[in-house]
Amino acid sequence: QVQPVESGGGFVQAGGFLRLFCAVSGRTFSTYTRGWFRQAPWKDRDFRAAITWSGGSTYYAGSVRGRFTISRDNAKNTVYLQINSLRPEDTAVYYCAAVRQVRGSSPPLRSYEYDYWGQGTQVTVSS
Repeated sequence: QVQPVESGGGFVQAGGFLRLFCAVSGRTFSTYTRGWFRQAPWKDRDFRAAITWSGGSTYYAGSVRGRFTISRDNAKNTVYLQINSLRPEDTAVYYCAAVRQVRGSSPPLRSYEYDYWGQGTQVTVSS
């Protein structure tokens, strides 16, 4: 069983930055593609970024490209999401997800394609 655990959320002013962490326990971490999603109140869970298990490929939602950076350290079983130039519309609960994929696969971009989810970490951005 793979269990992601998010941390690093908080309350920041617009223009600030945060670094979110997703630690994983359980099975071999390195073979799992990892994604970050966010969910604002009364809205769907939206894709933000994903990284392949080798770390060689990253994918971003168009609205966050240039502000979000996803990375991973397989030795530490951890995935990171650096968020710069935060905006009030970034306010949401951010979730880390994992799915096992074969090498060379593109990361899924839809929430239902991921098998394992963390409990989320709240990000609140004030204007």
